[in-house]
Amino acid sequence: MKKFKIYSLGALALILGATSCGDDFLSVEPSSSLGIDGYYTTKARIMESAVAAYDPMKWYDYYSGWAPLSLVCDVMGDDLYVGGGSTTDQSQIHLISQYKADPRNNIDGAWSASYSGINRSIRLIDNAKASDLSEADKNLFIAEGRALRSWYYLTLWKFWGNIPFYEENLTFPYIAEQLKADDLYAKMVVELEEVLDSKIFLMKQPDEWAGRMTQAAVAMIYADYVMYQKDQSRYPKALAYMKEIIDSNKYNLVTNYDDLYSTDKEWNEEIILDVNYTSKGGKRDWGSAESILTGGTVFPEMIGVDGLSGSPDFVGGWGFGAVSKEGYDAFEAGDLRRDVAILNMDKYIKEKAAEGITVSYGGRYQNTGFFLRKYLPRPGGTDGSVAASALNWENNLHLYRFAETLLNAAELALETGDAGYAKTCFDRVRERAGLPSVAVTKDNLIKERRVEFVGEGKRYFDLVRSGQAPSVLKPGAGVVLQKKETLTYGGQAIPERIQWTESKKYLPIPQGEIEAANGTLVQNSY
Repeated sequence: MKKFKIYSLGALALILGATSCGDDFLSVEPSSSLGIDGYYTTKARIMESAVAAYDPMKWYDYYSGWAPLSLVCDVMGDDLYVGGGSTTDQSQIHLISQYKADPRNNIDGAWSASYSGINRSIRLIDNAKASDLSEADKNLFIAEGRALRSWYYLTLWKFWGNIPFYEENLTFPYIAEQLKADDLYAKMVVELEEVLDSKIFLMKQPDEWAGRMTQAAVAMIYADYVMYQKDQSRYPKALAYMKEIIDSNKYNLVTNYDDLYSTDKEWNEEIILDVNYTSKGGKRDWGSAESILTGGTVFPEMIGVDGLSGSPDFVGGWGFGAVSKEGYDAFEAGDLRRDVAILNMDKYIKEKAAEGITVSYGGRYQNTGFFLRKYLPRPGGTDGSVAASALNWENNLHLYRFAETLLNAAELALETGDAGYAKTCFDRVRERAGLPSVAVTKDNLIKERRVEFVGEGKRYFDLVRSGQAPSVLKPGAGVVLQKKETLTYGGQAIPERIQWTESKKYLPIPQGEIEAANGTLVQNSY
């Protein structure tokens, strides 16, 4: 059931003077008819500023192109293919999946959305400092702005690495210093340590504030930075933060894995941080899909089974994000997660036929017969939308959940010499999946993360940080295309893919940003 979420109030943010999402997103808008000066004085009005700071988290599924970030992350790995109609259908994502990203045909909307979030987070900090709030309330909102700013920088850092950095909103000529990836990391981990060690956040928000920053969410952002950087000097601190989450008993694994992807069970005990979408009152529409008005997500529509007919369980969609056969086969025998995570259409059609129901589907480019069941569109998933239903699905996108806390803790404990604690955490995740205990090794942990989080945007980054990317992400990888007439597999799923190398770790910076920076921004070597 949907509860109140702070960043589901996009319309309110728009009315109350949120920043522009156009080309000048780094600039500060002048106050005009809204009378911004002197406006943000009370707690209620600072909350409006907070709403505006959270809102860009929703923009990543469509912003200047159909390119949901979780899909972009996964198609760079070995579990999902772009799909769609052909390599010209959302070509920017296909190029990224092939390691041929083009700075003029890129996911520049994600860059803009991230900097809009940073701008708004800084505004929240500034508004809180200038307000008439108590010191306790001021400090809480300031910490919230700092945590959000760190999350937006995390997105930029993982995709582009060497990026413009600023902690105060820019003035003319709106140029910020470009930091090397390592230098940005160094700034962000110190900021997050200060926020975490202040203990200013609740470990978990009460239900009515679910979705607002917590100690647990900030700790997961911190671990994301530290583990991707492979900063062994901070592994003990990151592990301590994971232990705080675990020992708090505020979070737990849901008993039924399927509950994680049911819209009527969102914000359950396993969820630490989600991007919240709602179909009720959804106003995203054709021609205004990147509007910041309240609304749902396009992701389920994009990955929906193309040409689906006769299914009582799922609604058809555009056929993006086909799951590779290797991804399906990565699950061990008896793993309860597989058939929740992935829909095997051949198996499903046969099961429905046994019930007297005829189900069929199309099969678009890169079809494998396997679909990401976790986020497939279901009947009723756009109920209450007032604009294009295809763009207003109810499904939340998981950023961090307790299973990842346990697997982070297992990996960090293993790396710091506590194999016993690593095994305890690792076994909890496998037990929920109906699997026996196995040795706790780095390879086994990466394998476990693959099946636990398939389709949730984690796999590619795990391959990179574990050093497995060069051996896994090979030219033409994925000999898994399904020929529906014979139900056999053959051919190269990504014949255009070239060998992944370390230079592919960071995408090219959007060319428009290079040109707008007047020679101060250096392009990534890609």
